[in-house]
Order: sequence, then structure tokens, then C-alpha cells
Amino acid sequence: MDDLQQLYQEIILDHNRNPRNFGTLDPCTHHAEGYNPLCGDRLELFINVDEDGLIENLRFTGKGCAISTAAASLMTQHVLGRRVAEVEGLIEEYHLVVTGQLAPENAPTLGKLKIFSGVAEFPSRVKCATLCWHTLRSALTRAEPGTTTE
Repeated sequence: MDDLQQLYQEIILDHNRNPRNFGTLDPCTHHAEGYNPLCGDRLELFINVDEDGLIENLRFTGKGCAISTAAASLMTQHVLGRRVAEVEGLIEEYHLVVTGQLAPENAPTLGKLKIFSGVAEFPSRVKCATLCWHTLRSALTRAEPGTTTE
């Protein structure tokens, strides 16, 4: 196993076992639910955005595979403290990397999230890695609950 694969496994396993920002926020300014009907992964996202568009806090709950849980945990760490206007660009860049359309080295704003580039080789896992990001977009655009990755 090479160093990158080892790092990938360690980070995924760590965030799956000890998800960061796990729980609810009540009250919250933004909320959405995500569901992946292919594997049954479920996610609920709670966000507080201030009047200047800054993501002050966010939490998630849900049940899913290691990829889904780790992706949600890492996403919450990555977007906390960012402006909503900035997040749409992150969503696009992440999607391009996990679908293999953009090399991770050409995605400078993703940081640790680049470890999910390997899921591009497993199309069924792409939906697990992107569920939280679809749910984030729905919450920030105030789309109706029940968002899926379909």
C-alpha cells in the first residue's frame, strides 16, 4: 500500500469513527435532509449563517457508510467559517475531483478533501462522497427537504 492510500484510509477511518461537528443545531438558519436511495445513506444538515453570509456553525446527523460519514465530517470542517458565496465554488470543485474530471493537484482550495479523489474509480461510491455536498447546497439555497443525490 502506498503512502497516499494509507493516508486516505487513516483519515476516512478516523472521521468515520469520530465524526466532527456531529449533532444538531437548534435553532438554525438553514436545514436540509439528504438521502441516497442506492445505498440508504441519510444525512441531515443544520447550519447557522450570519447576516454577512458567514457560516458560523454547522452540524450533521445521519447514518451512512464510512465514505459518507467521513465526507460529511470533513466537509463541515472545511466550510465552517467560510462565506456562503464561496461555498458554491467549493461544491463545484469537489464534484469535479470526485468524478475524475479534475486532477486533485489542480484543486487548490480543497485541502484534505482531495483524499476523496480515489472514489472516482468507484462510481457507486461517488454518490456516498457527494451526498453531504448536495445536502449543503440544498440547505444554503433553501431547497425543499428530501434532497437526494439523484
